[in-house]
Amino acid sequence: MCLAIPMRVLRMEGQMALCTGRNGETRVDTMLTGPLVPGQWVLGFLGTAREVVSEIEARKINGALDALEAVMAGDTSGLDRHFADLVGREPQLPDFLQGANHE
Repeated sequence: MCLAIPMRVLRMEGQMALCTGRNGETRVDTMLTGPLVPGQWVLGFLGTAREVVSEIEARKINGALDALEAVMAGDTSGLDRHFADLVGREPQLPDFLQGANHE
């Protein structure tokens, strides 16, 4: 399984950004995102910053990854804390699919 991991930019080094995330510090290529500034969050995949995301989005993704790690370790208790934004609401289709559902 391949997943993009949220990482916070520490500094630019030419076309590379030094970032920190779940797996410690790593350098990622910024060719797809363009120059980044310290404090920005990106999704890193295979040594490349693929997308700039907000800190809130990075927290949600890290929560989902925490839940995945817990399940893989056999712990299914308390999974709701990792998905607090989803608890107690109905699933929603993305905007581009909502019209297709009502035809």
